[in-house]
Amino acid sequence: MTRLRSIVNASETSAADSLYDGQSAESLAVLLSLPRVIIFDDLPSTLDVAHDLGEKGAEAGTLILADAQSAGRGRMGRVWRSDPGAGIWLTLLERPAGDESLGVLALRLALAVAPALDAFSVDPVALKWPNDLYVAGRKLAGILIEARWHGPRLDWLAVGAGINMRVPDGLEVAGLADGTDRVSVLRAIIPALRTAVATRGLLTREELRRYALRDFAARRRCTSPAEGIVAGIDAAGSLLVDTAQGRTASRAGSLILAPTDTHSLGDSA
Repeated sequence: MTRLRSIVNASETSAADSLYDGQSAESLAVLLSLPRVIIFDDLPSTLDVAHDLGEKGAEAGTLILADAQSAGRGRMGRVWRSDPGAGIWLTLLERPAGDESLGVLALRLALAVAPALDAFSVDPVALKWPNDLYVAGRKLAGILIEARWHGPRLDWLAVGAGINMRVPDGLEVAGLADGTDRVSVLRAIIPALRTAVATRGLLTREELRRYALRDFAARRRCTSPAEGIVAGIDAAGSLLVDTAQGRTASRAGSLILAPTDTHSLGDSA
């Protein structure tokens, strides 16, 4: 942890004069109605910086942005490629009042971000359980939540998001429409993320209805976390799969579609 702190402190010093698509950290904080924005040209991961700042008492709504990450990460330790200027690589620090919504938060965040990104995408944004956003059959974005506790109490959340602005060479992923600028996307998604974090309880009927309209895997065959036909999600955020033995509800794992149904999915972040 000492090494991480020294890296973060050194980076914060060098980040003081960094700009993000022509905007300073101070102007972005005003534009996004946030208490603090920190901009980095390059760093290992915005998530690590958020946790370091969380330990130091940073306010809810602190936003960390990087033009590039050398060790961006997704679910289950997977690497998220974060090339310079190729996307939005961010972590938002939040301090929710309780943890009762934590089990559905990744889905709620994705559901909130999808309509915000529709305005910048050639095709509608679809959702893939538990935390991915897709366009035209290819992955556009992923959301990762990491929680830190103080005894039994949730102390802070680091809400990480990676959104491809353009398609990196050699990857079969999606990007936003040509000409989209990152600041406009931030203005659309940051309020959506903050509202989702502040929402309490399980997924509502309306949220389930909206998810069903964007469900990338609905009625498709999968091999994991259970083998069968994807039947949507429930209010607790579980993936529903109709198997030969009946309907199952999975709270953890990755959704892997059968080979004939993959459409260049790649790994889930």
